[in-house]
Amino acid sequence: MNFPRVGAPSTLSRESQHTAGRIGDSPLRPDGTLKVTGEFAYSSDLWHDDMVWGVTLRSPHPHARIAGIDITEALKVPGVSAVLTAADVPGSNAVGLEHQDTPVLADGVVRYEGEPVALVAADHPETARRAAKRIKVDYQELPAVTDPRRALDDDAPKVHDGGNLVRHLKLRRGGRSKGAPVVVALDFEVGMQDQAFLGPESGLAVPAEDGGIDLYVATQWLHVDQRQVCQALGLPKDKVRLTLAGVGGAFGGREDLSMHVHACLLALHTGKPVKMSYNREESFFGHVHRHPAWMRYEFGAERDGTLVYAKADILFDGGAYASSTGAVVGNGGTMGLGPYRIPSVEVDCYGVYTNNPPCGAMRGFGCVQAAFAHEALMDELADTIGVDRIAIRQLNGMREGDRNITGQLIDSAAPVAELLDIVRDMPLPPDRAAEPDLRDLPGGVSNTTHGEGVRRGIGYAVTYKNVGFSEGFDDYSTARVRLEAVAGEPVATVQTAAAEVGQGLITVEQQICRTELGVQRVVVHPKDTTVGSGGSTSASRQTYVTGGAVKAACEAVRARVLDRAAQLIGRPAQELRLDGEKIVAAGGEVAASLVEVLGEDAVEETVQWRHRPTHPIDPATGQGDAHVQYAFSAHRAVVDVDVELGLVKVIALDTAQDVGKAINPDAVVGQIQGGSAQGMGLALMEEIVVTDGHVRNPSFTDYLIPTILDMPPMKIEVLEYADPHAPYGVRGVGEPPTISSGPAVAAAIRQATGRALRRVPIRPEHITGV
Repeated sequence: MNFPRVGAPSTLSRESQHTAGRIGDSPLRPDGTLKVTGEFAYSSDLWHDDMVWGVTLRSPHPHARIAGIDITEALKVPGVSAVLTAADVPGSNAVGLEHQDTPVLADGVVRYEGEPVALVAADHPETARRAAKRIKVDYQELPAVTDPRRALDDDAPKVHDGGNLVRHLKLRRGGRSKGAPVVVALDFEVGMQDQAFLGPESGLAVPAEDGGIDLYVATQWLHVDQRQVCQALGLPKDKVRLTLAGVGGAFGGREDLSMHVHACLLALHTGKPVKMSYNREESFFGHVHRHPAWMRYEFGAERDGTLVYAKADILFDGGAYASSTGAVVGNGGTMGLGPYRIPSVEVDCYGVYTNNPPCGAMRGFGCVQAAFAHEALMDELADTIGVDRIAIRQLNGMREGDRNITGQLIDSAAPVAELLDIVRDMPLPPDRAAEPDLRDLPGGVSNTTHGEGVRRGIGYAVTYKNVGFSEGFDDYSTARVRLEAVAGEPVATVQTAAAEVGQGLITVEQQICRTELGVQRVVVHPKDTTVGSGGSTSASRQTYVTGGAVKAACEAVRARVLDRAAQLIGRPAQELRLDGEKIVAAGGEVAASLVEVLGEDAVEETVQWRHRPTHPIDPATGQGDAHVQYAFSAHRAVVDVDVELGLVKVIALDTAQDVGKAINPDAVVGQIQGGSAQGMGLALMEEIVVTDGHVRNPSFTDYLIPTILDMPPMKIEVLEYADPHAPYGVRGVGEPPTISSGPAVAAAIRQATGRALRRVPIRPEHITGV
């Protein structure tokens, strides 16, 4: 790992980096030791002495009418304290992120397998499950639309009364193309990926004396959860209080509600705390997944490879309810042609309802699917013309000052060519030995090969991703910072509602406070709804937006402290600064201690901070400044493929990425590694298999994710080209590696096998043709 490439290297030793903890350092995470030793309290560890357990009864059908529900036998089970149906929802039975179309409990119709139908509370989870099995639901099966390519046909069954179209994004730029000397086209399909977080959905709802509810839950967006829970319960915001419980991974799968309202309903009905904790199979039914996609792409180019035009039709299967499908269509369409300069563009991107499992947010959010298609087609174009695959990307790659396909100016670094140079020039792994260790071969651990059918391939991909929410969304975060003297020592307390889901935000908040206020002790308040919204922990936005809010709140606190110091010591505030828990004058001399200035009076400021505005795109042309910022990444994959058995081993997965400014270098590397693993997983093995609306593999036995044995060594090089519009120049880090890693792996397999391979995940039968 080379870090950083741009900017002066840190002069701190590794030991001092872990103790200083300011911007650019890599301090130890406060939750790190607890997590690796098994002492961290996750949401599934929540407990209350007087609690009962809640479970959910789910539909076995993709589409059916509910003619009746009989709960009589369930209520007879000893230990059962409540059985609830849609009739027991006191407020609105329709909730949702973007559209209020998702029932809390199915009312009259179910639209996908696994839809919640009834709830049971009992003194033991097994008792509740036995009782749930005794609920008799009279289902009358209805025709289902399970092929999204048919969803918009006139004769397709209607999932909702308004039809099956969630959103159609139409993007036109540069006028209609008159053709080009070289034309390449392909169709591509991407399967349904699961977020596969290790901590299943769980939480604890506790009824309060004021008639309200306190919900402790693992989530990504406390305030949007609060809004929806309030709607369903018919309670005002001050009666519904949410606190973040320990989160065992998220990746988009916790943006939508799962057990939130269900636990609250049972708690209010029984008057007791209610814990709900999904098992692994229920988790597969209980959250949204990555949208499967069907795509047709066409590129036209000059004979030297310069792009002339591009056309794309992209179809996302949104499943039974909208979730964030509309925004996924927005991302998939506006960035669906990759980080390239293209004079003439025609893109049509659709999101449709089906009776398949609902799909919504997952890391990369629409760009992942599109990247497989546009990067495969760039390779196809290079091979058709007879030029190098890296060279054709560099020829057409975006540069600062270009405009993308929505007409938006790229007004900060766009180092496409440089990123590709870096990954190309990284040392390649050594060639296979004449008599290799079998463990180094695909399938070698099982002694299925001695290397006779193994071929090596190398693939490249480069992509870009927007950061933050887009298309005019009011994207902001709130931070409260308090500075006070405690036992003779200055202590800063920072409070935001931004969810820590494992990405290291708590550490970042501490680093910003230490940098801006010059203090070492920083306490992070529990994440809850007693402070204003921090927005969702998604879209690679929290370090940018919540980091910006914390920075602004610290600046406001610092200004007040320096004003107070100026009055105390008789010097102008503009000549003073905070440094090392001292008030330091312009000449460098210590004018006072921070504790002395604070005295017994704390200084506290609450700031709501926004990035520069984005704007809705023109519905007729798709043109407009839809996004606030872009982050670029490139990968090189090296694979060994047994072409006879269809087995793949990734030998190396090297990457370069521009992060603007590495607030925490070690955390940046961790995010890149994790994102690359998920992209590689989609390329090779991860898929929820849905047949006629039924999920066939809702378990980690049959839904495979990469393990440490599957992940290859990674060389990682990070650029720090500061974005002048962002706090500290940061760019989002978490999503770009998920986007470019998978297409690089797929490209390497294509080179090794000589097969087109237009679907991911790539299965053994795709490689062998058998």
